[in-house]
Amino acid sequence: MTQTITLSPAQIKRIASRIDRPVVLVGLMGVGKSTVGRRLAAELATDFVDVDHEIERAADRTVSEIFTSHGEAYFRDGERRVIARLMDEAHGVIATGGGAFVDDQTRSLIRERAIAIWLDCDIDTLVQRTAKRDTRPLLRGGDPRQILTELKDQRSGAYSEAHIHIVTNDGPHAETVQNILEAIDAWL
Repeated sequence: MTQTITLSPAQIKRIASRIDRPVVLVGLMGVGKSTVGRRLAAELATDFVDVDHEIERAADRTVSEIFTSHGEAYFRDGERRVIARLMDEAHGVIATGGGAFVDDQTRSLIRERAIAIWLDCDIDTLVQRTAKRDTRPLLRGGDPRQILTELKDQRSGAYSEAHIHIVTNDGPHAETVQNILEAIDAWL
C-alpha cells in the first residue's frame, strides 16, 4: 500500500513561487481537467480558467453549437486564439478542451509559453465520467467506450509531448493535485 506524501503549505508556496508561466492541463474529455484545475489553482493561490467556458462566453454559443454549425476546424482555430489570449492575460491554471493539444499550432504555443500537463486515465473511468453530462459533441452518435478508446489511441502521441504526464484514474482529486505539484517541482 502506497502512502501519499502531503506537501506542507510552505512547500506549496515555494513551488508556486517558482512557476513563471501558466499551467495548462491537457488530455481527453473526462480526465478531470476542470475539476482538478480548480483545486490546483486554489492550492497555488492563483486563478483558474476553462477554455471551453471562455469560448462559449465569447461566442455566446455552446461548444456543441459551434461544432454543429461551423465544424471542428473552425472551432480549433477559435480555441487557439482563446488559449493565446488567456496565456497573454497570465492566468495561473488553464484547462483546455480535449482536442486542443492535438492541434500542432496550439500544442506548439502551449509548449513554448506554459507548463503543459497531460492528465490521463483509463477508459473505464473516462466512460463513467463522461456519461454524467450530455455536452460532449464527439460522443454523440456512437458508442462512448469505442469513441473514447479511438480518441485515446489517436491523441496519445500528441498528449505525450506535454512536459508532465500524470495518471489520474479514479483516485481522489486531492491526490492528483498533490502529484501535479510534485511533478511541477521536479520539472522546474
